[in-house]
Amino acid sequence: MTEATLDKQAPRLRPKYLNVFELGARLPLPGFLSILHRVSGAGLFLLLPFLLCLLDLSLTSPAAFDDFKDVVANPLCKLLLLGLLWAYLHHFCAGIRFLLLDVHVGVDLPKARRSTVVVFVVSLALTLIIGVKLW
Repeated sequence: MTEATLDKQAPRLRPKYLNVFELGARLPLPGFLSILHRVSGAGLFLLLPFLLCLLDLSLTSPAAFDDFKDVVANPLCKLLLLGLLWAYLHHFCAGIRFLLLDVHVGVDLPKARRSTVVVFVVSLALTLIIGVKLW
């Protein structure tokens, strides 16, 4: 083939830029669940040093435990801990759902959508119940 022949061929299609926010409007509920599962796992991993620091404060000495109570009494810290509680419960419930999907339980579309709603409802309900007790 010569260069002239190559120029006459159809142009190669380049990958289309996908806007995440535009794509999110069309994303089904199980897609949101999957994304939130990843985000909650990453958030738990990144804030693990903070949680370990709080654990260390609570166990070191009585004076350190008083410091721990002061830190946890801060409303911003309570809000952060409530968010971490939701992240943990969501990640746990969604992980169970994904394990069941891996063994082919609830794979068909209606059951998969129903299990997605169950994960959201259970994780939010547990967060609300435990969060009220902890607040």
